[in-house]
Amino acid sequence: MGVVPLPQVSRRWLRYTIALAIFALLLLYLYHRSLREWPLPPPPLAGTQETRSRAPKAPLGVLTAPPCLSPGGLSGCGSGAQPCVSEGPPPSQILQQWGAPEAPEPGEPPCLGPRGMLGRLVRPFRASLSLDGDVELSQYLVGWRELIKFLTPFGSIFTFATSEAFTKVTALEARVHGPEAAHYKSLVTMAAWERRAGRLERPGAAPPDSARSSGSRTALLLHRALRWSQLCLRRVATGAHRGPSAGEQCSDAYSAVLGPHHPWLVRQAARLAFLSFPGRGRLLELACPRTTEAEARAALARAAATLEEVYNRTQGLLAERGLLQLA
Repeated sequence: MGVVPLPQVSRRWLRYTIALAIFALLLLYLYHRSLREWPLPPPPLAGTQETRSRAPKAPLGVLTAPPCLSPGGLSGCGSGAQPCVSEGPPPSQILQQWGAPEAPEPGEPPCLGPRGMLGRLVRPFRASLSLDGDVELSQYLVGWRELIKFLTPFGSIFTFATSEAFTKVTALEARVHGPEAAHYKSLVTMAAWERRAGRLERPGAAPPDSARSSGSRTALLLHRALRWSQLCLRRVATGAHRGPSAGEQCSDAYSAVLGPHHPWLVRQAARLAFLSFPGRGRLLELACPRTTEAEARAALARAAATLEEVYNRTQGLLAERGLLQLA
């Protein structure tokens, strides 16, 4: 009598089983890491009560790693800096490409206004770029708070990134608003004082407690996290309808920018998280609700361009002071 073969396991069932197993391992990894890295309590923040109440509550930690830069030629990168970032057409060309006027009309989309998500994100980052070429830390951190709130609804992969950023923002705010606040007004003053005070880590040497890192090292990690967010948002705004999906584009950006610097477990979890990444239309709707696609694309491209400008200036300042190798 022949042997009855076992039922064949479908590929879909196997894929979801593997995904659940990897996510379970990731949760164990994050739990173990959280036991070793408790963030500092957040200090009082400038801004409205509404702004403070919407801040994320529970940090985890995953995504901060060295960026993979493409050549560019934007201003703000000092001598000795790695090539500046410049990718994709400017926002005005996005409007032109999708059938809208070359420049926004006076009645710009609400998402770019003072109460809009992109408007609240762009304004503090833009204000952090001081006229003397420095980066003002207080406004920079307010911008990061808004970026975290903006990215969190986009899906689990952004939740990983923003959880790590939340920890770093909280730690740096403790210095910017703490008893030594006079030394933490800007990126330049912070780096100069920490060097004089002997507080900078040796290049590549991670401190035992990451919450006690120097402000310069913490700023470097935030600076690197900004690169992937900016690149992903830029590609969501400029991607073609028949080209790669938003998830594929952001996954490719992760693989090039962050993936090589992450443990295998984190890379696999990120790869799986991109399988459930929202479609481009949904992302544009979240970024700029109640507008046309052309307006949403242009608004998101303008926000990405601001992040790019902040990234390039910070890159130049860190490079000029030899701080890119701190972590």
